Amino acid sequence: MSARGVVLAGVGGQGVVLASAVLAEAALQSDFEVKQSEVHGMAQRGGAVVSHIRYGETVASPVVPLASADVLAAFEWAEALRWMPYLAPRGALVVDARRIVPPGACKDHRTWGVPYPAMDAATVADRAADVLLIDATGIAAGLGNPKAANSVVMGAVSRFLDIADVAWEKAITRFVPPGTEELNIAAFHAGQEAGSVRPEDIPDLGLDPIEERNYRIQVDHSWCKDCGICPTVCPEFCLAMDHAHRLVVVDEAACIGCRLCEALCPDFAIRISVGEPAAMSGGAS
Repeated sequence: MSARGVVLAGVGGQGVVLASAVLAEAALQSDFEVKQSEVHGMAQRGGAVVSHIRYGETVASPVVPLASADVLAAFEWAEALRWMPYLAPRGALVVDARRIVPPGACKDHRTWGVPYPAMDAATVADRAADVLLIDATGIAAGLGNPKAANSVVMGAVSRFLDIADVAWEKAITRFVPPGTEELNIAAFHAGQEAGSVRPEDIPDLGLDPIEERNYRIQVDHSWCKDCGICPTVCPEFCLAMDHAHRLVVVDEAACIGCRLCEALCPDFAIRISVGEPAAMSGGAS
């Protein structure tokens, strides 16, 4: 068997490195030789992360050459476009249909005029035999924790690889945080069953700081450590720390949807949405 190549791409905080470790371990559990390479030095909550995994009977290099990846799995749409040259002709493309605008692009929010790339699976259909645009984040949230979106993505990826479910489950159990094994295995199997979606049918897509919208700010205090990052970066002073050094929303009406707070929160404790906020465990402020 010639070596197979998989490229995983996303941004900091999405669990790309964990997902690549799970894939490498699942391949090892299947008695393949495995080599892996990662780039994530600038990945802190918003920077690019990419991981190359190659496995087979013998593997000479950990780096997937251009136009040779059997599967490209992107944890958000812009990273799918960025790494598309690595996908082999008629390979498989798996994408979590999420838009993550780099925090730096929101600094000058009143003049920012470069739109996020249009999300349309048809634009890449001629480059892949299979294109799966899935709502991995929404599926994971429905199971109880949106942090498990990476396991949903890997479940979708598994559909195109010759690795048995038992190997995946052993790998997930080894690498995910203690106490989340059952959730992540359920997320993995949900990804195996996930069908392609239309971006317009997914809540919270299309948030753009140059548009006038009715934004909602939701804080999950069971996750929030009250670190004070979000009040510092908020350009409209929507957030503040109260006298007890607890995060509070002080001016939701001023929110412009730049999502800097959401992008830079180290604990996924903030969610920006349009209209009524989706339910999050732990209550909201």
